[in-house]
Amino acid sequence: MNLVVPAVRLMCLAWLWPVTLLKGTNTPNHRRNKDVYLGENTRHKHGGRIDFKMKRSDSTKSLLIKSEQLLRIEDHDFAMRPGFGGSAIPVGIDVQVESIDSISEVNMDFTMTLYLRHYWQDDRLAFPSSSNKSRTFDARLVKKIWVPDVFFVHSKRSFIHDTTMENIMLRVYPDGNILYSVRITVTALCSMDFSRFPLDTQNCSLELESYAYNENDLMLYWKNGNDSLRTDEIALSQFFVLEFHPSYGLAFYSSTGWYNRLYINFILRRHIFFFMLQTYFPTMLMVMLSWVSFWIDRRAVPARVSLGITTVLTMSTIITGVSASMPQVSYVKAVDIYLWASFLFVFLSVIEYAAVNYFTTVEEMKKLKNAKLPVSYDATQAMAYDGCFHDDIDVSPFPDLEATPSTTRTIPPTASSADPPPTEGTRLWKKRSVRSNIRFIMSNSYMIDSYSRILFPVAYLLFNIIYCCIYS
Repeated sequence: MNLVVPAVRLMCLAWLWPVTLLKGTNTPNHRRNKDVYLGENTRHKHGGRIDFKMKRSDSTKSLLIKSEQLLRIEDHDFAMRPGFGGSAIPVGIDVQVESIDSISEVNMDFTMTLYLRHYWQDDRLAFPSSSNKSRTFDARLVKKIWVPDVFFVHSKRSFIHDTTMENIMLRVYPDGNILYSVRITVTALCSMDFSRFPLDTQNCSLELESYAYNENDLMLYWKNGNDSLRTDEIALSQFFVLEFHPSYGLAFYSSTGWYNRLYINFILRRHIFFFMLQTYFPTMLMVMLSWVSFWIDRRAVPARVSLGITTVLTMSTIITGVSASMPQVSYVKAVDIYLWASFLFVFLSVIEYAAVNYFTTVEEMKKLKNAKLPVSYDATQAMAYDGCFHDDIDVSPFPDLEATPSTTRTIPPTASSADPPPTEGTRLWKKRSVRSNIRFIMSNSYMIDSYSRILFPVAYLLFNIIYCCIYS
């Protein structure tokens, strides 16, 4: 008996030993796996300890109701608008213009960056909330619900900013009211009128409209009236922004009907100082430079011709440069009138010298024909009187000519005391006709330069005054 009791005890120990080892090996692994789970999910260290309370209050656990389940997205067909079959759903619009990035005269368009906000109510997205707080989502939920299909009329290209994520916000309130905001950059057409360019004022507008839903299904309106359009401080290089204001209208399409359309109108006035420096001042200087030839001796043919040709070519370059930066319109612009009028003044200064040189040559040839020349006189020497300077011709002075009836100056007899005094009604002098005045100027060609020194500046000054009165 003394041997049986120890034998039974040994058998019990031998049977319990493997079970004890199995439990000992499973317990550390279980704790380690638990630590790994905590470290990957809710490990918060405070003095070297893990905050288990934070783990229990994590609201992103799948044990709670998901957003799709809370909003009952799977229970409804969001391909249909809210209240389908009933009255039109009102969609309020609110716009904040961030910047006007560029305005192109050549392409007749503008680029604008703005925040476009939509307001509407969808009872299908209403959810219970004790605190009456809204829920905010990003673009991932927007693709699962119905949103208004607003587009920009006459837009050439547009995109939604996507750095670092798509700039889209969706805010849902417990009663089903929805705020949908998106940040967009759009390039749209602006029909510009350049008849007063560069002293012009342009009216541009950005138009918003629903693409699929006409006025029977969707009603677009400005959320807060005139306060629905807000702008930051906008500074442009070539324009002043005079005014921003919203407006409303209807658009008709023959195949689909009437649509609500919203307008973002803005008025731009061009800066004139840039064009004064680049176009007007250089043009004025070229015109005044052409007047310098009126003070140069009429016999200095190379100097006056080169000055006239230089100013003409410079004016041609200015006109070409301005035309290259403008659209090819079929009407005359204000800058075209000024440039071509200035070009005409420069061209007339060249024509003026051509007339002076021609009349001077005719006058000298007449004098040479009327004079009695010696037989030994070489006719080639007479070419020295054509207004050109010749280095290869020896111009010797003419010998004194005998007085002839054609060269002798006839002095009219003075009225003597014996002449009877003029009777009443007798003219003391006879008024010259226009033809005689022209002949007198032709025989005295130097007077053309004298008159041009006064007429050209006065005429150009008068043109500038009229131009400013019309276009300013």
